[in-house]
Amino acid sequence: MSVFFTPSAHLLDLQARLRDFMDRQVFPHERALDQEIASGPTRWKTLTLMEALKEKARAAGLWNLFLPDSDLGAGLTNLEYATLCEIMGASLHGPEVFNCSPPDTGNMEVLTRYGTEAQKQEWLVPLLKGEIRSAFAMTEPDVASSDATNIATRITRDDDEYVINGRKWWISGAGHPRCRVFILMGKSEPENPDRHRQQSMILVPTDAPGVTITRPLTVFGYDEAPHGHMDITFDNVRVPVGNMLLGPSRGFEIAQGRLGPGRIHHCMRQIGVAERALKLACLRLKSRQAFGKTLAEQGVWQERVANARIAIDQARLLTLNAAHMMDMVGNKAARAEIAMIKVVAPTMVCQVLDMAIQAHGGGGLSEDFPLASLYATARTLRFADGPDEVHRNAIGKIELGKHHGAI
Repeated sequence: MSVFFTPSAHLLDLQARLRDFMDRQVFPHERALDQEIASGPTRWKTLTLMEALKEKARAAGLWNLFLPDSDLGAGLTNLEYATLCEIMGASLHGPEVFNCSPPDTGNMEVLTRYGTEAQKQEWLVPLLKGEIRSAFAMTEPDVASSDATNIATRITRDDDEYVINGRKWWISGAGHPRCRVFILMGKSEPENPDRHRQQSMILVPTDAPGVTITRPLTVFGYDEAPHGHMDITFDNVRVPVGNMLLGPSRGFEIAQGRLGPGRIHHCMRQIGVAERALKLACLRLKSRQAFGKTLAEQGVWQERVANARIAIDQARLLTLNAAHMMDMVGNKAARAEIAMIKVVAPTMVCQVLDMAIQAHGGGGLSEDFPLASLYATARTLRFADGPDEVHRNAIGKIELGKHHGAI
């Protein structure tokens, strides 16, 4: 169960260079990036400043850090990359600067692992270069998507094409003007007696006839442009048979390979958010006076800060342990550890952010500080990649399955 490890010289170098880049290039430009989004006739646009930062990150060798393949990425284990995720995740803009933002990372992993050579050339290569973006189309408005066997979007074979009909929503990243492809999960074999062999994943170009983005969805009023979370209809969308990933009825197999690393990445990014929130809270508490002394000198705030410190470190250790288990025994065998962090980390960061907002008073609710927007994003992660309830059920079943015999 130990997660203590000695970082390699390569990892220590990456950590140092990444922290320096965040301090010099990302944090100072957050406000300017937000202002660029807000300016002009549309919020759904490629950001000039973001593209400039990406070029600097690429030139600095801080690019595609998530891929374990050293020819394509940094060649890191899950445990090693988790430490970089925390650094990048402290800013909502951070991961994209390094071409390490979801859903692109998960989609690139899928294409690397399951894509044909033709699929890789068409979609993976430009994604790795940062020339295009992508989205993952799974969640639907008309079914309880926490049970993915409910997915109703149909994928029907018609000679040398597949025809897709259905509606998806909360499709993150689909609002970006450079989003060029969806990895879509739909039901291709509804009569299969195995409910986990009815679904497939298929590549759908965003400009295919019949694809319609009907609206952006907001999170507590934030549209999260230009990334966004979109409501999309697929009306008799036709794609070549060669766009099927891995093969018909293998959607769940792909999903399990995709979601394990993605959950680790989400959790470590959120630990970076919590660390930033705690720092901002401490600075605020030490700078404000009430009733004759600083807020930091008042016992109630000292207790809240202590509880935040404990909660962050507990979540980090649990997350690092899950990453270690994934490296040692694989995603499937580490499913309990992965499920535990997916419950713990988003809940923890929401609590720490709530404390930091309280420490800032009314300012914490405003756009003068990053806390409100960070909270809105963090709260979505109690749903993303499976809601808390599903993960708790999985943890309970695994634990109960360990114990047999009479008392």
